Amino acid sequence: MMMNKNNPEELALQLLRNTGVNLFLTGRAGTGKTTFLRRLVQDAPKRMIVLAPTGIAAINAGGMTIHSFFQLPFAPYLPGSAFGGNAEYRFQFSAEKQKMMRSLDLLVIDEVSMVRADLLDAIDDVLRRYRERHRPFGGVQLLLIGDVQQLPPVYKAEEWNLLSRYYDSPYFFSSKALREAGFCTVELQHVYRQTDTRFLTMLNRIRTHQLDAGLIHELNRRYRPETELSACEGYIRLMTHNHQAQKVNKEKLEALPRTSFFFDATINGVFPELSFPTEARLELKEGAQVLFVKNDLNVPRRFVNGSIGRVVAITEHRVEVKLQDAEETVTVEPMEWANARYRLDESTHEIVEEIDGTFRQLPLKLAWAITVHKSQGLTFDHAIIDVSGAFTHGQTYVALSRCRSLEALFLSAPLPEQAVIQDEQISRFMDQALETVPNEEQMNAFERGYFLEQLDSLFVFHRLSEQLERLVRLLDEYLYELYPEVLQKAKAFLERFQEEVLRVGDRFHDQYLRLVYAQPDFSDNESLQNRFRRGASYFLECLKVWNTEKEQYLVEIDNQEVKRKYNKALTAFDEAIGLRMALLKTVSEKGFRISDFLRQKALLSLRKAEENVHKSRMLRRDASERTAASSVPLHPELYARLMRWRQEEAVRQGKPPYTILPQKALLGLARLCPTDERTLLSVPSIGKVTVRKYGRELLRIIAASQPDKNRTPGLFPAD
Repeated sequence: MMMNKNNPEELALQLLRNTGVNLFLTGRAGTGKTTFLRRLVQDAPKRMIVLAPTGIAAINAGGMTIHSFFQLPFAPYLPGSAFGGNAEYRFQFSAEKQKMMRSLDLLVIDEVSMVRADLLDAIDDVLRRYRERHRPFGGVQLLLIGDVQQLPPVYKAEEWNLLSRYYDSPYFFSSKALREAGFCTVELQHVYRQTDTRFLTMLNRIRTHQLDAGLIHELNRRYRPETELSACEGYIRLMTHNHQAQKVNKEKLEALPRTSFFFDATINGVFPELSFPTEARLELKEGAQVLFVKNDLNVPRRFVNGSIGRVVAITEHRVEVKLQDAEETVTVEPMEWANARYRLDESTHEIVEEIDGTFRQLPLKLAWAITVHKSQGLTFDHAIIDVSGAFTHGQTYVALSRCRSLEALFLSAPLPEQAVIQDEQISRFMDQALETVPNEEQMNAFERGYFLEQLDSLFVFHRLSEQLERLVRLLDEYLYELYPEVLQKAKAFLERFQEEVLRVGDRFHDQYLRLVYAQPDFSDNESLQNRFRRGASYFLECLKVWNTEKEQYLVEIDNQEVKRKYNKALTAFDEAIGLRMALLKTVSEKGFRISDFLRQKALLSLRKAEENVHKSRMLRRDASERTAASSVPLHPELYARLMRWRQEEAVRQGKPPYTILPQKALLGLARLCPTDERTLLSVPSIGKVTVRKYGRELLRIIAASQPDKNRTPGLFPAD
């Protein structure tokens, strides 16, 4: 497949569709990172979820917050502390959330520049626990979207005092898991927000900290004293601190000689206050300058997120706003924001969003001033900027880059050189990151490697063999006396599996490995596709034997701990082999295509798990009689009667059945058929207390079953 080296967007899509490589998608402000994400979500080449570090960013990205999805505390994460023996906090996920994580192909994190390194490592810890323990992020592919030259992660001094023992910086790229996993970088180049090349050059020099006296002087030519700025109607002010913006908005609103109207939001379900897109109790007056905080849903759009206007008419039930440079007014209706979480759709088996709560309010907020942090992602036609008190990396660049042109902004305070804060760690990282942009040879290697990795998930059977071996070990260790025939059959099945499936699969792997590397068109080569179909057909026939044999492994076990371990191992193997057979059937019929295979694999992994759980429950309803009879060849009818008696006695006494008489004793009685108390005592797990309590009743049941006709000679000495 040819590489789209001249089109960064297509190159990024190619990496995400055809490889498992982690991708850092970056670019200057206004280069279309959010647009790319929307396109990716619509295309959905893999099972994916979209997360962001803050509530507002998550809502803008159409996803949910990292902390919410992974149930992470806001406290710093110390590597190894989440699930270790001395865990400071532990997480419990629902079965649905666990299945979702296990079926995930792609994890998207937007605004990654604001994500701390320890948060990425916490994500890694969770995914390793529920997926592949020895692979970074459990083997999930990452798409990290953001510009590290913009706003950095937020942390307190005491938090960094803890984290600095483990990390050389708070930035996401210092994550231990990400460094282990590695990533490629694609940088979007075309700026859509600004068209003024002079202004673009200035912004890029600020972004990369290429400052000199001439640049500072040119920017400060946009400084105006407050007496002049008061005449700048419609300009929004960008300020570094929240209290500055609140003070300006309050003073401006109070200065209006109009009546205040209050609009209360309607909040349903769960919608955290930190995620409110505007005030829950919004105070407005005629003449108030407002900012739209949501895109208009009408076509054509009358306003977008970031549009500025002025309230021209207001009542308790109606607000009209005239947008800048627009002739018509807009009647503003309440709009709704959703606080979403992901869940599995049981009918389609797809990851879908589920609404936890909604926030309904007028999509407006007072906008004579907002903080630079709140402005990230927005575009303004006019702005008054005060970044003289900039306190963090990227703040000045974000503020200036919100405007479309240099002429669209004024400075309310001169810009000192120290307001352009640059972190050398960022510069070093970007220099290194841009060296990871893949060339054509690397892309071919990535695509070939991913193709082989998916083939291995189909034709390499070591994991299945390990699961089967565990099942046989449990039978051999705990149940060999109760079910010797089941153990014998299990060992025979394991031997056949390893000879006909495992070893043949290893040889087939060596064959297709050579062929895939020998074929330039490996993904579309018809000769290879025929081999994949034939191979899938062979292994499918081998594995079908399991379906004819598996019911005999559903045995009755009294010991609750052994029962839990055994049923877990049996269910795991049954689900795994069922999924593998379903995938082999698909490939035997249609061949092996990456996109189709991934889609089918994700769909089947959930469907087969649900089917197998349901089948196991149905089969276990009558497992005791069916499987006991197969393991007690001498007197199955007697065993069934003894089981019924034990159950009735347990109900009468209000006790668990195994406390009346253990299963091993019932099997011994059905095999040995004792005729008196002396021979009763020779049965395993039956002692004098049991004989005193139940001996007469047990002998009566045995006699009523007329075992003498079928008794095998020599089991007991003559009386």
